[in-house]
Amino acid sequence: MTEDRAGGHGSALGRAWRVGCTMAAVVLIETLVCAMAAMPVVSFWWWLAGRTSGYPLLDVMVVSLLAVPSYVVFALALVCVSPAATWLTGARTPANAEMRIADAGWPLMRWVRYMAAAHVVRLLAGPLLRGTQLWAFYLRMNGARIGRRVFVNSLSIGDHNLLEFEDDVVIGGDVHLSGHTVEGGVVKTAAVRLGRHVTIGLGSVVDIGVVVGPDAQVGALSLVPKHTTLEGGGVYAGVPVRRIR
Repeated sequence: MTEDRAGGHGSALGRAWRVGCTMAAVVLIETLVCAMAAMPVVSFWWWLAGRTSGYPLLDVMVVSLLAVPSYVVFALALVCVSPAATWLTGARTPANAEMRIADAGWPLMRWVRYMAAAHVVRLLAGPLLRGTQLWAFYLRMNGARIGRRVFVNSLSIGDHNLLEFEDDVVIGGDVHLSGHTVEGGVVKTAAVRLGRHVTIGLGSVVDIGVVVGPDAQVGALSLVPKHTTLEGGGVYAGVPVRRIR
Protein backbone atom coordinates (compact mmCIF):
# COMPACT_ATOMS: atom_id res chain seq x y z
CA MET A 1 0.00 0.00 0.00
CA THR A 2 2.81 2.40 0.85
CA GLU A 3 4.58 1.69 -2.45
CA ASP A 4 1.37 2.26 -4.43
CA ARG A 5 0.82 5.56 -2.71
CA ALA A 6 4.40 6.59 -3.30
CA GLY A 7 4.17 5.62 -6.95
CA GLY A 8 0.92 7.54 -7.39
CA HIS A 9 2.33 10.56 -5.59
CA GLY A 10 5.42 10.47 -7.80
CA SER A 11 3.28 10.24 -10.90
CA ALA A 12 1.19 13.20 -9.75
CA LEU A 13 4.34 15.19 -9.12
CA GLY A 14 5.59 14.30 -12.59
CA ARG A 15 2.36 15.50 -14.17
CA ALA A 16 2.43 18.70 -12.13
CA TRP A 17 6.04 19.28 -13.16
CA ARG A 18 5.26 18.84 -16.86
CA VAL A 19 2.19 21.08 -16.71
CA GLY A 20 4.08 23.74 -14.73
CA CYS A 21 7.03 23.71 -17.14
CA THR A 22 4.67 23.97 -20.10
CA MET A 23 2.74 26.90 -18.64
CA ALA A 24 5.97 28.72 -17.83
CA ALA A 25 7.32 28.01 -21.33
CA VAL A 26 4.14 29.31 -22.99
CA VAL A 27 4.22 32.55 -21.00
CA LEU A 28 7.96 33.08 -21.56
CA ILE A 29 8.05 32.16 -25.26
CA GLU A 30 4.92 34.09 -26.23
CA THR A 31 6.12 37.13 -24.27
CA LEU A 32 9.41 37.04 -26.18
CA VAL A 33 7.65 36.45 -29.51
CA CYS A 34 5.28 39.39 -29.04
CA ALA A 35 8.15 41.57 -27.82
CA MET A 36 10.24 40.80 -30.89
CA ALA A 37 7.28 41.40 -33.20
CA ALA A 38 6.55 44.72 -31.49
CA MET A 39 10.18 45.86 -31.48
CA PRO A 40 10.13 47.62 -34.89
CA VAL A 41 6.97 49.53 -33.96
CA VAL A 42 8.15 50.40 -30.45
CA SER A 43 11.53 51.55 -31.79
CA PHE A 44 9.80 53.81 -34.29
CA TRP A 45 7.49 55.30 -31.66
CA TRP A 46 10.43 55.80 -29.31
CA TRP A 47 12.21 57.71 -32.06
CA LEU A 48 9.05 59.70 -32.89
CA ALA A 49 8.45 60.62 -29.24
CA GLY A 50 11.61 62.73 -29.24
CA ARG A 51 10.57 64.68 -32.31
CA THR A 52 7.30 66.31 -31.42
CA SER A 53 6.31 69.31 -33.47
CA GLY A 54 5.30 71.48 -30.51
CA TYR A 55 1.77 71.68 -31.90
CA PRO A 56 -0.50 69.34 -29.90
CA LEU A 57 -3.16 69.09 -32.61
CA LEU A 58 -0.58 68.14 -35.25
CA ASP A 59 0.98 65.57 -32.92
CA VAL A 60 -2.42 63.98 -32.30
CA MET A 61 -3.07 63.80 -36.04
CA VAL A 62 0.32 62.15 -36.67
CA VAL A 63 -0.27 59.57 -33.94
CA SER A 64 -3.76 58.83 -35.27
CA LEU A 65 -2.50 58.34 -38.80
CA LEU A 66 0.26 55.97 -37.69
CA ALA A 67 -1.84 53.79 -35.36
CA VAL A 68 -3.19 51.43 -38.04
CA PRO A 69 0.12 51.11 -39.99
CA SER A 70 1.82 50.26 -36.69
CA TYR A 71 -0.64 47.43 -36.07
CA VAL A 72 -0.09 46.13 -39.60
CA VAL A 73 3.68 46.08 -39.12
CA PHE A 74 3.26 44.24 -35.78
CA ALA A 75 0.94 41.64 -37.36
CA LEU A 76 3.33 41.03 -40.25
CA ALA A 77 6.26 40.63 -37.89
CA LEU A 78 4.27 38.28 -35.66
CA VAL A 79 3.46 35.83 -38.47
CA CYS A 80 7.19 35.54 -39.14
CA VAL A 81 8.53 35.43 -35.58
CA SER A 82 5.99 32.97 -34.14
CA PRO A 83 6.63 30.12 -36.64
CA ALA A 84 10.36 30.57 -36.11
CA ALA A 85 9.87 30.19 -32.36
CA THR A 86 7.75 27.04 -32.69
CA TRP A 87 10.38 25.52 -34.99
CA LEU A 88 13.22 26.35 -32.63
CA THR A 89 11.39 24.98 -29.58
CA GLY A 90 10.10 21.84 -31.32
CA ALA A 91 6.43 22.61 -30.69
CA ARG A 92 4.36 20.43 -33.04
CA THR A 93 1.30 18.19 -33.20
CA PRO A 94 2.40 14.53 -33.32
CA ALA A 95 0.89 12.61 -36.23
CA ASN A 96 -1.43 9.63 -35.68
CA ALA A 97 -1.13 9.91 -31.92
CA GLU A 98 -3.43 9.17 -28.99
CA MET A 99 -2.52 11.22 -25.91
CA ARG A 100 -4.39 10.90 -22.61
CA ILE A 101 -4.98 14.33 -21.12
CA ALA A 102 -4.78 12.91 -17.61
CA ASP A 103 -1.23 11.67 -18.24
CA ALA A 104 0.03 15.14 -19.28
CA GLY A 105 2.90 13.53 -21.17
CA TRP A 106 5.58 15.51 -22.98
CA PRO A 107 4.08 14.92 -26.47
CA LEU A 108 0.81 16.40 -25.23
CA MET A 109 2.66 19.33 -23.66
CA ARG A 110 4.48 20.05 -26.94
CA TRP A 111 1.09 20.02 -28.65
CA VAL A 112 -0.24 22.47 -26.05
CA ARG A 113 2.65 24.86 -26.74
CA TYR A 114 2.03 24.60 -30.48
CA MET A 115 -1.68 25.34 -30.11
CA ALA A 116 -1.00 28.23 -27.71
CA ALA A 117 1.42 29.82 -30.18
CA ALA A 118 -1.10 29.51 -33.02
CA HIS A 119 -3.82 30.98 -30.80
CA VAL A 120 -1.76 34.09 -30.09
CA VAL A 121 -1.24 34.70 -33.82
CA ARG A 122 -4.88 33.93 -34.56
CA LEU A 123 -6.00 36.44 -31.93
CA LEU A 124 -3.58 39.28 -32.70
CA ALA A 125 -2.98 38.98 -36.45
CA GLY A 126 -5.66 36.66 -37.81
CA PRO A 127 -8.55 39.15 -38.08
CA LEU A 128 -6.39 41.36 -40.31
CA LEU A 129 -4.75 38.73 -42.51
CA ARG A 130 -7.23 35.89 -42.91
CA GLY A 131 -8.44 35.24 -46.44
CA THR A 132 -5.25 36.67 -47.90
CA GLN A 133 -2.09 35.10 -49.23
CA LEU A 134 -0.34 36.39 -46.11
CA TRP A 135 -2.49 34.08 -43.96
CA ALA A 136 -1.61 31.15 -46.22
CA PHE A 137 2.03 32.21 -45.89
CA TYR A 138 1.76 32.02 -42.09
CA LEU A 139 0.15 28.57 -42.19
CA ARG A 140 2.92 27.39 -44.49
CA MET A 141 5.61 28.86 -42.24
CA ASN A 142 4.00 27.17 -39.25
CA GLY A 143 4.22 23.71 -40.77
CA ALA A 144 1.34 23.31 -43.24
CA ARG A 145 2.06 22.00 -46.73
CA ILE A 146 0.19 24.49 -48.91
CA GLY A 147 0.23 24.85 -52.68
CA ARG A 148 -0.26 27.92 -54.82
CA ARG A 149 -3.28 30.23 -54.81
CA VAL A 150 -4.71 28.81 -51.60
CA PHE A 151 -7.14 31.07 -49.73
CA VAL A 152 -8.10 30.33 -46.12
CA ASN A 153 -10.81 32.65 -44.81
CA SER A 154 -11.13 30.99 -41.41
CA LEU A 155 -9.34 31.36 -38.10
CA SER A 156 -10.45 27.94 -36.83
CA ILE A 157 -7.62 26.09 -38.57
CA GLY A 158 -5.39 24.14 -36.20
CA ASP A 159 -2.55 21.63 -36.10
CA HIS A 160 -0.94 23.24 -39.12
CA ASN A 161 1.83 20.67 -39.49
CA LEU A 162 -0.82 17.98 -40.15
CA LEU A 163 -2.52 19.90 -42.97
CA GLU A 164 -1.88 19.47 -46.68
CA PHE A 165 -3.68 21.71 -49.18
CA GLU A 166 -2.84 21.41 -52.87
CA ASP A 167 -3.12 24.24 -55.43
CA ASP A 168 -6.24 26.44 -55.69
CA VAL A 169 -7.93 25.28 -52.48
CA VAL A 170 -10.52 27.69 -51.03
CA ILE A 171 -11.69 27.42 -47.41
CA GLY A 172 -14.66 29.59 -46.50
CA GLY A 173 -15.32 31.65 -43.41
CA ASP A 174 -15.88 29.98 -40.02
CA VAL A 175 -14.76 26.57 -41.29
CA HIS A 176 -13.41 24.37 -38.49
CA LEU A 177 -10.57 22.20 -39.74
CA SER A 178 -7.82 20.69 -37.64
CA GLY A 179 -5.71 17.62 -37.15
CA HIS A 180 -6.96 16.73 -33.67
CA THR A 181 -10.09 15.71 -31.84
CA VAL A 182 -10.77 14.95 -28.18
CA GLU A 183 -12.69 11.79 -27.29
CA GLY A 184 -13.10 10.41 -23.79
CA GLY A 185 -10.23 12.44 -22.40
CA VAL A 186 -7.89 11.39 -25.20
CA VAL A 187 -6.45 13.72 -27.84
CA LYS A 188 -6.36 11.89 -31.18
CA THR A 189 -4.52 13.26 -34.21
CA ALA A 190 -4.44 12.56 -37.94
CA ALA A 191 -3.58 14.50 -41.07
CA VAL A 192 -6.11 16.30 -43.29
CA ARG A 193 -5.49 16.40 -47.05
CA LEU A 194 -7.35 18.52 -49.61
CA GLY A 195 -6.68 17.98 -53.30
CA ARG A 196 -6.47 20.58 -56.06
CA HIS A 197 -9.41 22.95 -56.61
CA VAL A 198 -11.23 21.78 -53.47
CA THR A 199 -13.73 24.21 -51.93
CA ILE A 200 -14.95 23.95 -48.32
CA GLY A 201 -18.14 25.94 -47.75
CA LEU A 202 -18.95 28.41 -44.98
CA GLY A 203 -19.24 27.07 -41.45
CA SER A 204 -18.37 23.46 -42.32
CA VAL A 205 -16.51 21.09 -40.00
CA VAL A 206 -13.76 18.87 -41.39
CA ASP A 207 -12.62 16.24 -38.89
CA ILE A 208 -9.30 14.43 -38.55
CA GLY A 209 -8.01 11.97 -41.11
CA VAL A 210 -10.15 13.40 -43.92
CA VAL A 211 -8.99 13.13 -47.52
CA VAL A 212 -10.81 15.12 -50.21
CA GLY A 213 -10.07 14.39 -53.85
CA PRO A 214 -9.40 17.07 -56.49
CA ASP A 215 -12.21 19.30 -57.81
CA ALA A 216 -14.58 18.36 -54.98
CA GLN A 217 -16.88 20.83 -53.26
CA VAL A 218 -18.23 20.63 -49.71
CA GLY A 219 -21.36 22.71 -49.16
CA ALA A 220 -21.87 25.21 -46.37
CA LEU A 221 -22.63 24.03 -42.81
CA SER A 222 -21.62 20.45 -43.60
CA LEU A 223 -19.84 17.86 -41.47
CA VAL A 224 -17.13 15.65 -42.89
CA PRO A 225 -16.63 12.91 -40.25
CA LYS A 226 -13.21 11.72 -39.22
CA HIS A 227 -11.28 9.38 -41.51
CA THR A 228 -13.67 10.04 -44.40
CA THR A 229 -12.48 9.98 -48.01
CA LEU A 230 -14.44 12.07 -50.51
CA GLU A 231 -13.92 11.22 -54.16
CA GLY A 232 -12.78 13.96 -56.48
CA GLY A 233 -15.16 15.82 -58.75
CA GLY A 234 -18.20 15.49 -56.49
CA VAL A 235 -20.42 17.94 -54.64
CA TYR A 236 -21.07 17.02 -51.01
CA ALA A 237 -23.36 18.46 -48.35
CA GLY A 238 -25.18 17.55 -45.17
CA VAL A 239 -24.52 16.35 -41.63
CA PRO A 240 -22.77 14.04 -42.21
CA VAL A 241 -21.94 14.82 -45.81
CA ARG A 242 -23.31 12.77 -48.66
CA ARG A 243 -22.73 13.14 -52.35
CA ILE A 244 -25.51 15.17 -53.95
CA ARG A 245 -24.05 15.45 -57.45
